[in-house]
Amino acid sequence: MLTVPLRETGEFPRAMHSLPENLDLNLLRVLVQVHSDRNVSQAAEHLGMSQPAVSSALKRLRETLGDRLFIPTARGMQATPLAEQMAPQIAAALAAIGQTMACKVSFEAATSHRRFAIAMTDIGEVHFLPPLMHTMRVKAPSVSIATVRQTAVNLRVEMEQGKVDLALGHLPDLTTDFHQRLLFEQRYVCLFRKGHPIENAPDPLEVYARAEHAQVLSVGTGHGRVDELIDKKGFSRRIRLRVPHFVALADVLESSDLMATVPEVFARRSARRFQLSYRAHPVELPTIEIRVFWHSKYHQDPANRWLREMIVELFGEPGFAATVQAPPPSPTTSTRSGCRRS
Repeated sequence: MLTVPLRETGEFPRAMHSLPENLDLNLLRVLVQVHSDRNVSQAAEHLGMSQPAVSSALKRLRETLGDRLFIPTARGMQATPLAEQMAPQIAAALAAIGQTMACKVSFEAATSHRRFAIAMTDIGEVHFLPPLMHTMRVKAPSVSIATVRQTAVNLRVEMEQGKVDLALGHLPDLTTDFHQRLLFEQRYVCLFRKGHPIENAPDPLEVYARAEHAQVLSVGTGHGRVDELIDKKGFSRRIRLRVPHFVALADVLESSDLMATVPEVFARRSARRFQLSYRAHPVELPTIEIRVFWHSKYHQDPANRWLREMIVELFGEPGFAATVQAPPPSPTTSTRSGCRRS
């Protein structure tokens, strides 16, 4: 309900204590302009309206407020006491509304103490966090990052509520109400200790079928979907070890005959730090698209935009610059944001 605060220095009509919910703000603009110009024709010109439209607006205001508001005289339109009292305060209220609507949320990375939350897997932390934190130390020294597991929270709700700012990974379920941008594609490879029989095997698929495997259980992620594809292709792996994350996988593989299906970025890093090797996966697997996701509610938020643009700059591959627009938001999604500085 739209209400206009007035100083109670006189006896106002009952209608002034609570204006109708469907009252057009343009009617109040007409009142203010006529009060300023004291002439309906001039007011119409300044408002970009026709004279009959201004006269019609005044008629509607008079009926609503129960007051004549303006009386034609030889010196122009003379305001009634009520209009005289209302006009300056409504003008101030309309100006305040205009300032609020024009208000831009700003973000100054160099001085901000903002805390961002990003959803990613543990393997994502290994890949994304070192370059990200190094860059932020220079560009945003007081900004902090918290990571969350997309499988540990209701990611859609958390992002809509602003509790999680971005999500990184292969998340095909984040469609409606979300924007996304492709960063890079990754393939899955077979990781194992140096000297493993599969390393130089002419028929790696045969060795793979006989070998013992370590499996990272990442249900609901790109890794989980790759495991599902392997199973659907009819390969019944001998799983000797199941773990919920990648953190200890390299250590285990280095000292055993186990092998694991992992993203190439993880295999590359592990091969540099451990006595490990990797090769193209014996089972034909599709590449996985790694994207950055954000909720449409925060598409225009400067802080969110700053972070995702920095991530694209750091990790995006050339040619993967297209942003996928979010489908129309659901009826319950709010798109309003406050006017504040971060």
